[in-house]
Amino acid sequence: MNGPQPHAWLNALLVLAEKSQLGLLWLWHALGLSGTSHGQPAWPWARRIAGETLLIDLPLARQVGFSLCALAFAVLALVVALAWRRGRPVLLVSAGLALLLAPWPEASLLLGPASPTSFHASPTRFAVDSIVLGQRTYARHCTACHGNDGRGEGPLAASLPQWPPTLVSPLLARRAEGELFWHVLSGMRDRRGRPTMPAFRGQLADREAWAVIDYMKALSAANSAEGNWPVPLRLPEMAIRCGDAAPVALSQWRGGQRVRLVAVDGTAASLPYEDPRFLTVLVTRDGRVPAQVPRFRAGCTAAARAWEAMAAIAGLPPAELAGTQLLADSAGWLRARGTPGTAWSDADLVCVSGPAAAAPAMPAGIDGLTALLLRMDAEPVRFVKGGFIH
Repeated sequence: MNGPQPHAWLNALLVLAEKSQLGLLWLWHALGLSGTSHGQPAWPWARRIAGETLLIDLPLARQVGFSLCALAFAVLALVVALAWRRGRPVLLVSAGLALLLAPWPEASLLLGPASPTSFHASPTRFAVDSIVLGQRTYARHCTACHGNDGRGEGPLAASLPQWPPTLVSPLLARRAEGELFWHVLSGMRDRRGRPTMPAFRGQLADREAWAVIDYMKALSAANSAEGNWPVPLRLPEMAIRCGDAAPVALSQWRGGQRVRLVAVDGTAASLPYEDPRFLTVLVTRDGRVPAQVPRFRAGCTAAARAWEAMAAIAGLPPAELAGTQLLADSAGWLRARGTPGTAWSDADLVCVSGPAAAAPAMPAGIDGLTALLLRMDAEPVRFVKGGFIH
């Protein structure tokens, strides 16, 4: 689901492209030269740097990198020339040659189409309430074409001028959320201008459109082939209650710690013991701690909607979720899924670094859960979205 580690210079180039455009957007907005769209500063141009193209076209990325180096050298030479009169002619000539010889890329290759919401950030934080809302919105508006499993094989798919794209794909994950949001509300057209997806503006509120995108991520994981998620998923945001304390957001509780979500149906028979290597959070149907579960077994419980959201991610009907576990690493990425009645093993990994990643050597005699934790720590997620390294 995540390719091999990109070159450090490519990471830096992609981050620079993203930060530069975001900085330009906010400056333009602060100067009053652009308005807002759906509550956030609107990208005022029809084109943007296609970071997703740079990610897969290494020669083009090199061209951009060398051109930026030449531009930086030229700027530095001009600055030094202003202060060093004797060397000014040489510096000016050097700056001119650097700009002349730089392998400037063609704009048609470097730039891609943009929308006013291209750089919008989702306000949902991938929360359980948003996932559940997205699931219901998807069932009402999207299933007919995209299908229950998101593979684009809904009952109306064959009648459309263009077959709907599959949502269970890493290609979709690399699209910026702001552009997915725009397509949900404004629809899509082919090169001839014919509509290939209807616009849902007027039918969906903004929060519903963002929620559909959250559910699409869960749907992609739930219906992935061979157990390896095509899209890395963050640990969903949810309210949790630990003991008698007031509920708090999971993201604010012991930040940087591994988290294990355990779906329980009211019995303590198969409930794992609390483990100091991670925070164990019980997920129940109603968000309440079963009375028969001793607190030392698990002291924290998630909000009620976490049950439905966890079922959507696991790809299970809510009635069959009990006993399922999801394990997140210390960076907040969901990495493994445990099934009821089986011990943890390498087969439970759902988010790995790719087929080329070599599993680290494990000490002899360790249990499956410890081996999973060691591998998760040795193979951190390198997530690419919209062409930018996150």
